[in-house]
Amino acid sequence: MALWGERIMVALPEYHPLATNEIVYWTDLRGETFLLSQRDPGPELRDILLAKLASPDVQPKIVSHEASRENITSLVGAGVGVSLICEADIGTYYAGVVYRDVQDGHGPSRISYSAYWQRNNDNPALVHFLKLLEERYPSLSPRTAEPFAPSRTPDPSP
Repeated sequence: MALWGERIMVALPEYHPLATNEIVYWTDLRGETFLLSQRDPGPELRDILLAKLASPDVQPKIVSHEASRENITSLVGAGVGVSLICEADIGTYYAGVVYRDVQDGHGPSRISYSAYWQRNNDNPALVHFLKLLEERYPSLSPRTAEPFAPSRTPDPSP
């Protein structure tokens, strides 16, 4: 079930030359040192970064840390590099950090969130969680196409 999507933003030191731009294009970020967390959504952002900037001759410089997004953003403020973050994370103020929308020729770059489950999982907590998702995101509910709750195999005993 697709849930929502968020824009990908670049966190820049406030004195960075790109900080004056409203929009930063992926190509503007060539040659930058990217600081990413090894925790979610760091690996997904790394994959997007590689898809946007990697070529057979050029690989972006990525420094991966076993650190929280907050610590990574603090490193950006200290001028150690730049980072990619999800739009929901821009509400927190970090000294010396500005956020800019990252785009390509097709517009803003986005990361999507989805929920997956095994059909044969009859865990009661999963059933309640799926009902919560359906209430929260009714337009995304797959109920019209198939049963929403995990299927149970009928008990053959009388």
